[in-house]
Amino acid sequence: MMGMKKARMIWLPLAMVLFLSFTSVHKFYVSVTNMVYSEKDKAFQITSRIFIDDLDDLMEERYGIRSQLATPNESKLADEYLEKYFRAKFVVEVNGKPMNYSFLGKRYDKDVAICYLEIPNLNLNDVKSISVQNEILTDLFDEQQNVVHVKWAGHKKSFVLIKGNNKGMLNL
Repeated sequence: MMGMKKARMIWLPLAMVLFLSFTSVHKFYVSVTNMVYSEKDKAFQITSRIFIDDLDDLMEERYGIRSQLATPNESKLADEYLEKYFRAKFVVEVNGKPMNYSFLGKRYDKDVAICYLEIPNLNLNDVKSISVQNEILTDLFDEQQNVVHVKWAGHKKSFVLIKGNNKGMLNL
């Protein structure tokens, strides 16, 4: 009887560890970017939703700053480096030409940073093709997926971009 009790004391914790190792939550790495053409403003309005903790990791790894986003101690350099990173990793081409965009800023919604960009002065009638290269966080996380939705004149096209396939293109 005592032997069974000892065996249970050994096997029960081992079984629990094995069970939990197969059922533990795995972190996922994803951003969602929406590009919506505004006929009224003649501009693509872009929002990019990225997890705050991933951006904090990025700022420390790439730029050596503790950004502490969405806290009272947020670095004064956070916006500057976030814009710099976007310019290096997020490229939109219209008719084969890279487009300049304005980085309008960011806000927070729970655990997500929402970054606002805009490509102004763009007449949709002149647009024949759009390509989006989104390498946000793929340099930090191999599993990173960047979902991009492009909406214009009642149409919608979506891409899932990853490290090895980071560019999507559509013809209008």
